[in-house]
Amino acid sequence: MNNITVAIAADHAGYGLKEELKKYVSDLGYDILDCGTNSQESVDYPDFGKAVADSIIGGRAERGVLVCGTGIGISISANRYQGIRAAVCHDVTTARYAREHNDANVIALGARIIGTSVAKDCLNVFLSTPFENNERHLKRIMKLD
Repeated sequence: MNNITVAIAADHAGYGLKEELKKYVSDLGYDILDCGTNSQESVDYPDFGKAVADSIIGGRAERGVLVCGTGIGISISANRYQGIRAAVCHDVTTARYAREHNDANVIALGARIIGTSVAKDCLNVFLSTPFENNERHLKRIMKLD
C-alpha cells in the first residue's frame, strides 16, 4: 500500500472514465475516496470539484482526480479553493510537469478528449512523480496562495 488516499470525482460526462480510474488507482495500491457522481444523470461539475477540494483541504485525501468532458470546467471549480492546484493534463508530459514544477495536488482529465489508456498513463505519472522542491518552483507556488 502507498498510504495515500486519492479523492476522485466526476460529473456525468466523466462518470464512465471515473469508474475505470477508481479500479486502476486501487490496483496501484492507493486508497480511494469516491466523491461522486454515481451515474450518468446530469449534474453540475462545480459540486464535484468542490468535493475533491474539500477532501484535500480537510485532510481526508492527499491527491485528487477530477473528470468531466474536457477537464477544464471541473479544474476551474477546484482551483477556486486555497491550497488546491488542479492541472488539466492530456498526456504524460503535462502530468509529470504538473507535479514536478507546480506541485499540483489534483489532476483533471477530459473524458471526451483522451481515452482510457492515456488517462491511466497520466494518472500513474501524476501519482508517482514527486515535486521538484527547489527554490525557483517553491517561490512561484507560494505566490498562488
